[in-house]
Amino acid sequence: MPVDSTVSQIILALGGLGLFLYGMKLLGDGLELAAGARLRKILEKITSNRWLGALVGIVVTAIIQSSTAVSVMVVGFVNASLMTLSQAMGVLMGATIGTTATSVILSFNISQYAPIFIFLGAFMVVLSKKNNTKYAGQIIAGFGILFFGMTTMSENLRPLANSDVFRQMISSISNPMLGILFGILFAALIQSSSAAVGILMALGGAGALMLSDSVYMIYGIHIGACVTAVISSIGATKAAKRTAISYVLFTVFGTVLCTVITLLLPVTDWVRLLTNEVRLQISLVHVISSIFATLVLLPCVNFITKLSCLIIRSKPGEEEKEACRVKYIDQRLLKTPPIAVNQVTKEINRMSVLSNRNYKMSMEALLGKDEKVITKVSENEEVIDYLNHTITSFLVQINGLPLEDHDRLKIGSYYHVVSDIERIGDHAENICEIASRIIQNNDEFSEKAIEEIKELSELVESVITDSFDLFFERSDDPLLLERISNNEQEIDDKTEQYKDNHIERLSKGECNAAIGTLFMELLTNLERIADHSTNIAFSLSPQTV
Repeated sequence: MPVDSTVSQIILALGGLGLFLYGMKLLGDGLELAAGARLRKILEKITSNRWLGALVGIVVTAIIQSSTAVSVMVVGFVNASLMTLSQAMGVLMGATIGTTATSVILSFNISQYAPIFIFLGAFMVVLSKKNNTKYAGQIIAGFGILFFGMTTMSENLRPLANSDVFRQMISSISNPMLGILFGILFAALIQSSSAAVGILMALGGAGALMLSDSVYMIYGIHIGACVTAVISSIGATKAAKRTAISYVLFTVFGTVLCTVITLLLPVTDWVRLLTNEVRLQISLVHVISSIFATLVLLPCVNFITKLSCLIIRSKPGEEEKEACRVKYIDQRLLKTPPIAVNQVTKEINRMSVLSNRNYKMSMEALLGKDEKVITKVSENEEVIDYLNHTITSFLVQINGLPLEDHDRLKIGSYYHVVSDIERIGDHAENICEIASRIIQNNDEFSEKAIEEIKELSELVESVITDSFDLFFERSDDPLLLERISNNEQEIDDKTEQYKDNHIERLSKGECNAAIGTLFMELLTNLERIADHSTNIAFSLSPQTV
């Protein structure tokens, strides 16, 4: 074969590989974005039942076509204390089955229709103004590019079938240990078990690889796919690290099990009886080995998790010290935008609970003159300030990701909501400062002033509770909105009335000027808290509900 022709074929094969990998990413990203809301609902169904967790892992991975993305996401969930180690293992085991969906799709010979898919997908992406339509176009285009790249790669790899050097190399890799090692390195390098198996299928379709040559590589690919999860766990909590190690242990045990069975029984011969097509044979081994390993090892989850705890040990009190100050958000979740939006909502809700609690405790400290409560409010305020900065930074990062239209509207409203929640916390701290000054000076409000404070604080508490309920339940209840608005107006009116009452008490000598100044500051803080709460209630729009 002429040198120019060989070089040309190598270039085309590399180009085909590039298109194949890009098409796979485009397809996976499009599926992830289009299925965002469904993906959230599926993941929320995870329970302590490991079989149900495995089913969730299968479904989610089949949807987004990436066990790597799922494994990173699961490590993030464990790191954020949203999932236990046992729950995570069920999902990860199911993910190894779900990821085989790609190889099944690739085993069908529909490459002649690939250009049509590319055209239709590109047409939708370029001309549509709606994000959801663009995501659908991205899926279709990715599907077409995937098959077009695989066909280009296969056609230009055919000369390898007649290459003595290549055959010699493949012959050495067909050794079980070398084959597994090659599969591990190959999958770790491209960080995708689906892509690694797809490339083996392309070589098989070109006649350059037989099933007997690739079976051990497939087993090794299962282990190599764990590398991303292990890297993702660096710097995470002990629980997240144990999740990554448990995933590695599962794939290693599964690989050893499948290897022993393949050495003892004529597995490849049985697969050849089902089909003569090498691409389909490789896909079948990938599917069967994944299902077999999961079914055998899923009942052994407790053993695997205990073993991971022995490998990743904790010193007494260490896990409490490393507990994250954010519970629900994690940088790893940014790889899955719909999940990141869902989790930042939970973190904002947690911040709102802390802020509401601080308000109630600040009033308790004021009316009960309890210095211990003041200290607790101060500690909570530090957490609220930390959450404000962390959540805002996370929102900025999410906003730069491809999002569904309604999720982008949510993120836009969240910036203001986080700021309002933080301001409620600030005013609660101001009330504690007023309480502290009253305690230090041994002052007392008049009985009439205390009645007015209690009446106003109850109205403020009602506005806070209703506003938070309205916002986090994504409700547009007109009656609740009207009640919040009426209560807020009543707070404004009573604030003015109580200021006038205070001036009248001063003129009658019923209270001193020092305590009077604190009373006026208190009224202002209560009114501002109601204002910020009302802002939260009305930050909703019909599109985000």
